[in-house]
Amino acid sequence: MGIKVCKFGGTSLADADQIRKVKDIVASDPDRRFVVPSAPGKRFDKDQKITDLLYLCHEHARQGITYEDVFNLIVDRYQQIANDLDLDLDLTPPLEEVRQKIAEEGSDYAASRGEAINGLIIAKILGYTYVDSAEIVKFDANGRFDSEGTQAAVNERLSTLENAVVPGFYGSQPDGRIKTFSRGGSDITGAIVARGVEAEVYENWTDVSGLLMCDPRIVENPNEIESVTYAELRELAYMGASVLHDEAIFPVRQAGIPVNIRNTNEPGAKGTMIVAEEAEIKSGAITGIAGRKDFTVIAIAKALMNQELGFGRRLLSALETNGVSFEHLPSGIDTMSVVIADNQLDGKLDNLLADIRAECKPDNVVVYPNMSLIATVGRGMSRHPGMASRLFAALADADINIRMIDQGSGELNIIVGVEADDFENAVHAIYKAFVA
Repeated sequence: MGIKVCKFGGTSLADADQIRKVKDIVASDPDRRFVVPSAPGKRFDKDQKITDLLYLCHEHARQGITYEDVFNLIVDRYQQIANDLDLDLDLTPPLEEVRQKIAEEGSDYAASRGEAINGLIIAKILGYTYVDSAEIVKFDANGRFDSEGTQAAVNERLSTLENAVVPGFYGSQPDGRIKTFSRGGSDITGAIVARGVEAEVYENWTDVSGLLMCDPRIVENPNEIESVTYAELRELAYMGASVLHDEAIFPVRQAGIPVNIRNTNEPGAKGTMIVAEEAEIKSGAITGIAGRKDFTVIAIAKALMNQELGFGRRLLSALETNGVSFEHLPSGIDTMSVVIADNQLDGKLDNLLADIRAECKPDNVVVYPNMSLIATVGRGMSRHPGMASRLFAALADADINIRMIDQGSGELNIIVGVEADDFENAVHAIYKAFVA
């Protein structure tokens, strides 16, 4: 078997009991040779994440407010974890170093220390080598991630080690300053390490047993997704599904390494596999349903629009002039609609409409607010007859009016626009038609 890289999220490392689970998971498979930990997360609903406390300390220091009480909460949390695990590990020196530097270093330094110190604990309990991410994860002088430099450094450092713990979330710039990733930081580090050591699988351990076919707040106990391609994952994430951010897994996607989403609290569950491609496609099956509310549709009509050279360019130019980006652009012979997220239109709608009228001279412009978009995603949708008819029939049976239909050239999904008030009922109807 090949190498497995395991990234563990904050909830998986929130306290000593969770860390013991992590130790058992790693010990159960000798191929799990590289571990990427997050900072300790919440132990209960109203608990605080270590990273949030570190940010708070830095902000207090920046404003000249004492941060000792807050920092002592961090110290107590780490000491409690070490004591409960009965570790022969003195955390006083690294914690005191953070206490001293947090006022003078930037916010990135403060935020990164949660992972850095937790990494010491995880390395100790596993008996693995600790490798500071600042040594191998590289950013340039402008704070941009240096992919090639990182790849070379990771490969050189880790290729000589049987196993290692590499803290997530951060790296360093050429002058030694700590730099963090903007989002999905530990996920990105895990993917970087997986690519660097040419892992067979990148295991991303969290508090759910894989990805769900739709939002559990809308459909009770939705099915889990057994397998999803990177392309499908991107479609679902873009439409609002709570999944790994595309940027977080780009390094492994680029290298063709599959990702396995696993649950620390249910290690026996297979979870969801994210793969490059999958040959077997179940007839009539979909992968997932995701959607977002708060869209506005601007519908433009003009006779002989299709014969008017440059009409589309002028319409998009009006959007660009007003600093507005669009989501979809469904069109007909004499009609064109622009689907725009409401946050793009804040305070700009009237000026945008005036510019559209001036530039395009349409016969009619109608604004439809309070719209929502729902994407039904599946790699087999284009290969099996009747998929669209099942979807539209399900919505019709639920007495839901479809205001817009759009399908990308990749034919991975069908997107429908419905009134915001119909959003939840529409998701229910689609799920029932294809899954329940």
